[in-house]
Amino acid sequence: MSLLIDSDTHLFEPSGMWREYADPADRDVALHMATDDHGYTWLMSGDRRLSLGGPHRPGDVDGIGVFRRRLLDGLPAEFDLEDFTASYSDPGARLLELDRAGFDASIMFPNYGIGWERPMQDDVRATLANMTAWNRWIVEIAGKGGGRLHPVAHLSLRDVTWFENQLRQLAEGGIRIALISPSLVDGRPLSHPDLDRVWAAFVDHGITPVFHVANQPRPFDEAWYGEDLEGGISPLSVVFIWTGAALALTDLILNGVLERYPELRMGIMELSARWVPQHMQMMDGGYRHTARFNGESTQLSLMPSEYFQRQVRVAAFSYERPLDLMAASGDLFMACSDYPHTEGTLTAIEDYAAVGLAPDAHPQFFGGNASFLLREPAPIA
Repeated sequence: MSLLIDSDTHLFEPSGMWREYADPADRDVALHMATDDHGYTWLMSGDRRLSLGGPHRPGDVDGIGVFRRRLLDGLPAEFDLEDFTASYSDPGARLLELDRAGFDASIMFPNYGIGWERPMQDDVRATLANMTAWNRWIVEIAGKGGGRLHPVAHLSLRDVTWFENQLRQLAEGGIRIALISPSLVDGRPLSHPDLDRVWAAFVDHGITPVFHVANQPRPFDEAWYGEDLEGGISPLSVVFIWTGAALALTDLILNGVLERYPELRMGIMELSARWVPQHMQMMDGGYRHTARFNGESTQLSLMPSEYFQRQVRVAAFSYERPLDLMAASGDLFMACSDYPHTEGTLTAIEDYAAVGLAPDAHPQFFGGNASFLLREPAPIA
């Protein structure tokens, strides 16, 4: 049977990680954790709060709400964040968790790292310094994972020279997946010719860019979302969670990037999956219709949905009925747990079994498609 790979988990950053791994000249802009007088721990940039460290227990969303309610009511925190999250940062503990859950390997996204990019977007130096720190740390984590832990790099496309240097070092360190933002790059779409170097470098270094839920530049005007909630999330961000990735992929497909780079692979995690069948239909229909309406011939050698099927893989939770998605869009979806986040699960394999998916019957879903993104064969366990 093929290896079972959890395509979406989270690796918690220890409180001193950014300052320890940042360049010495950049430690003045390194992120850090600070605990307030009531015992609540915050991710900080200087004296600015970026996000709140909460008691993540898989399946216990209400627990985070109770925790935040105590904060709003001025009551003291009831736990020590560093002690609570220690096992979420430790490679040995994460390997034991994989054994318990029944997975052979996992793809591991940042935890606090998915919360600070938009608040710091005006400070490119600090952004790159803190991404560099995370990227250095995860090379060490991957080295301790025995080929089972696959931490995800964190990259910006705003400084292509920095990006290319990071990609080279990450590839040398065995990192195979990198988180990027599905947003304009200083006013340019991802398909802009200036960014061709980026897509070529991803292919040359064998690293797959992926989109994942994160506090990154938003696809709609900021006025729609209202003021940021300190330690909370915007309902509009959740309702339209998939739109940034859908927009970015449509740009990359319709404007020929996936055609020019057929070896480029793309991943989408924790951005829902139910939208995929309709979006593939809308891309094909829009592409055909506008060519006819404008009196132009179509320029791509394949239909947009065919590039999606060839090069993109999408994580789908059990409640999204992955078998229905496969029937509509093809076998391009992946198993995921979101461990240890509250919206995740401790019983992913059992959850999928309850909706008709089993590893032996659906090897691509439980490992093959994640292996595709990792650019590794799906070996026999």
